[in-house]
Amino acid sequence: MEGTLQATATVEGMDGFELIIFDCDGVLVDSERLTVAIEARLLTELGAPHSEQDVVDTFMGRTSADGQAVLERILGPQKAAEFDRRSSAEIRRAFANELAPVPGIESLLKALASRGQRSCVASSGSHSKMRLTLGLTGLAKHFGARIFSAAEVQHGKPAPDLFLHAARLLGVNPARCAVVEDSVPGVRAAVAASMTVFGFTGGLAPAGALTAAGAIPFDRMEELLDVFDPGPPRAAGRADVACAPDPTGPAR
Repeated sequence: MEGTLQATATVEGMDGFELIIFDCDGVLVDSERLTVAIEARLLTELGAPHSEQDVVDTFMGRTSADGQAVLERILGPQKAAEFDRRSSAEIRRAFANELAPVPGIESLLKALASRGQRSCVASSGSHSKMRLTLGLTGLAKHFGARIFSAAEVQHGKPAPDLFLHAARLLGVNPARCAVVEDSVPGVRAAVAASMTVFGFTGGLAPAGALTAAGAIPFDRMEELLDVFDPGPPRAAGRADVACAPDPTGPAR
């Protein structure tokens, strides 16, 4: 797969990417497995039987607001509120005890930094959730203020708004951006933004679904080391040091 991955990326990325945009859950932090298991169990207990794959298909990659709307439709407002309360508490406990970086991601981030490659995070999650997960896993230091939430834009994934927002604030042409995603809505958002998107098949989304949505598939983070060419070094700009506000409350 590595040869195919590199050849495809070379054609699409031409002379290298100026910015690598990482999704957070399932790409940087191995949170999806913990979250999906808890949510599938609670939905079933509350009278809406869901398998883990059902949760992936219904909620993965969506914004908190979109997910809440689906919950209220499935459970009704009262049970949706109970689900929110119980899942928040259980997920936070699970994160505190079990959350880890996705295998291989820290080595990849260190290698990219050593080459002068710019990177950022653009996630459907809230800033408060990303502060928690990136803090617990020790990955926050790799990004500084270059962390963007769907709460900052009008439309979350699969709309391109979030990725275009990140590229604009960092002063990069969308065509010179690569996105690393693990969900179908995220892949569709990157494609709509005219960015090259790599679909991580080592997570929960079916590889075929990511490919069909427009991603270049890969299953190990190490495969990306030979793909991302940083091009000429670039000094940090104002957007690299200006922290975005957190307009959201606690993450679900």
